[in-house]
Parts: sequence; C-alpha cells; structure tokens
Amino acid sequence: MKYLSAVLIVLSLLFSVPAMAGSADPVNVNTADVEALTSLKGIGPSRAEAIIAHRESNGPFRSLHELMQVRGIGEKTIEENVDRIALE
Repeated sequence: MKYLSAVLIVLSLLFSVPAMAGSADPVNVNTADVEALTSLKGIGPSRAEAIIAHRESNGPFRSLHELMQVRGIGEKTIEENVDRIALE
C-alpha cells in the first residue's frame, strides 16, 4: 500500500509540473530586468543583457519580430515563449 501511495504521489507531481510551468506570469521585454528575462526559456544572463542593451539603444520593442534583432534571439526562442512575452 505504501508503494502504491508513493507511485501516485510521484505521478501527480510529474503531471503537475508542466501545468505550473505554463502558468508563469508574462514578462514585459520593454521593462524587465535581467532576472525576469532569464525566466524565459532559452534566455540566459548574456542574452537578457543584450535585450536590455538593444531596447536602451533603439527604444521599446513594438513587435515580437523586432525582438529577433537581438543577437541570439531567433524564431525558435520566440515560439517557445510566445505566451509569456509581453510588449506593454
């Protein structure tokens, strides 16, 4: 019985993690700091700093397509985060 309970707990945790991952708050790329930007999939500290440098030099991002002007940010990164990226 203990084994069955342990298995059920593990299975419930496995199925709840993806649901929690998808429910994260949006990240406004026009105001976010390095810490917030690195919460996006595929964005590490150096890419986060590049996003900030780009917006400081060129003004706020007006579209997701503009975000791809940042070195290291491509379609795949945008697609993986489309539900989490905010512009306003």
